Amino acid sequence: MEKTPLATVGSKTIYTSDLDALIKQLPQEQANQFTSHEGRRQLLEELIAQELFYLEGKEEKADESEEFKKMLIDAEEKLLKTHMIAQFMSDVSVQDEEVQKFYNENPTQFIAPDSIRASHILLPAEQQAIDIIEEIKNGKSFEAAAKEFSTCPSSDNGGDLNYFSKGQMVPEFEAAAFALEIDEMTEVPVQTQFGYHIIKLTDRKTSQTIPYDSVKENVRNFLLREKQNRAFIGKVDELKQKYPVTMEMGI
Repeated sequence: MEKTPLATVGSKTIYTSDLDALIKQLPQEQANQFTSHEGRRQLLEELIAQELFYLEGKEEKADESEEFKKMLIDAEEKLLKTHMIAQFMSDVSVQDEEVQKFYNENPTQFIAPDSIRASHILLPAEQQAIDIIEEIKNGKSFEAAAKEFSTCPSSDNGGDLNYFSKGQMVPEFEAAAFALEIDEMTEVPVQTQFGYHIIKLTDRKTSQTIPYDSVKENVRNFLLREKQNRAFIGKVDELKQKYPVTMEMGI
C-alpha cells in the first residue's frame, strides 16, 4: 500500500495509506464517493479535522477527565468482549471431509428442481400483443419483436429470462410457460399484473443433482455457522460454571 505523505498536523503525518485504509473499511456504496480526486480531498480534510480536535483534547487534558476515563473503560470492555468471541470463533473450522460427508448424507437437499428457459415480450395492451403474435407467425423473429416492442428490460436480450423453476414467476405467467413445448409460443396473450405477455419456451431441464463443487463452499459456511453456534453455547455453559451468574426473576 502506497505511503506518500499528504499532510502533517502537529507531529502526526497523514499518508495516502491512511486514506486507502479508511476507504477500504467503508461500505462499497459509500466508498465510491471517495475514489475521485475531490472525494479523497474531502476525506483528507476530515482526517485533518479529527487530528486537530485530538490535539485540542490533549492540550485541554480532556483525556484525564472522569467522563473520558469512563468512556475508555466502556470501550475497552466492549472491545475485549468482541475480541474474545472472535478469537474463540476463529478456532472453529470445518474440514473438507465434513463437507463431503454432509453432501453425501443429504442428497435430497442438493437437487435442482425442474426448470425452463423462456423469452417473453411484455406489452401494455392486449390488441398490441395480438398484432405482434401475428407478425411473428408471418415471419418476424421473436427476438427482433422483443427488442422492438417489449417494455421489459429483458428486451435488450431478445426477451430472454434465462432459467427459472416453479414459484419464481407470477402464477399466470408460470402456468402458461410450463405448458409450452420447446420453441413453442403462446397463441394468445397472457395477462398478469404487469401487462400482456407473449411467451416462447426455449429450453427445459428436468430435476438433477447439483454437483458437489458447485455447493461445496455454501455447505461449508452452513456447517461452520452450525458448529460455531454449538461451540459458543457449550463455551457459555462452561463459563457459567467458572464465573457466578445470577438470573433475576423480572425477565
